Amino acid sequence: MTNASTTPRSHPRTRLLSAARFAREALLETLWPTRCCVCDAPGHLICPPCAQHLRYVDANRACRVCGSPFGQHQCTECNEVMLAAADRERFPLDGMATPLLADDAARRIVTIYKDANERRLSREMAQMMARCIPPEWRSAHVTFIPATAHACRTRGFDHAELLAREVSSAAGMEMRALLERPRSRDQRSFGKRWRMQNMQGCFLPKVGTTMPDEVVLVDDICTTGATLHAAADCLRSAGIAHIFGLAFAKVLAS
Repeated sequence: MTNASTTPRSHPRTRLLSAARFAREALLETLWPTRCCVCDAPGHLICPPCAQHLRYVDANRACRVCGSPFGQHQCTECNEVMLAAADRERFPLDGMATPLLADDAARRIVTIYKDANERRLSREMAQMMARCIPPEWRSAHVTFIPATAHACRTRGFDHAELLAREVSSAAGMEMRALLERPRSRDQRSFGKRWRMQNMQGCFLPKVGTTMPDEVVLVDDICTTGATLHAAADCLRSAGIAHIFGLAFAKVLAS
């Protein structure tokens, strides 16, 4: 039997704060109940039926280099022709992984997370992403592609940093901020050629930061790869030997 006098008790202030937090969350849930961001059904951020029907990438069929969902034997996205079109001789990442194809459902999840300020989705997204991290990447540090200053002001937070923090927590890996983004515009309105031009030289290594040997570079959606590739180029020039990419969803090249 445990002696009541030796049983640890939380401080009254801590108990009060916990009770206040619980009451606040209960009130918010009553006024604005959680709804599925895909189908709008109440109860879950991503309801079980919608989660089941997301277009998951089969890692056994994906390209081992660029993560293209159907490129295990003959990749259509990181071959010599595609690399030459991007003025590259080799793929800038040492590996790429993503849990989902970027269909309408995946895009809606990302949009609601970033632009509707549903920050709780970062944990849901990160858990899917952490599950597809290969074992050989687990010794790397997690880092992220910082959002533009305008995006941070508009949204009130850096969506990439929060997502990376949740990925590092879910995967049990250390996270470090390694990049600065002094310029560049939002990519969503650009085509492939302009995306590449927009990203050229827009990242800098974070001042005063010691670079690790290996990193997993986190992004939300990989469309043309221009952002990931430019960030990888910057990290490579800063001395990082192994750079892996991890995105929530991947757009197939058209």
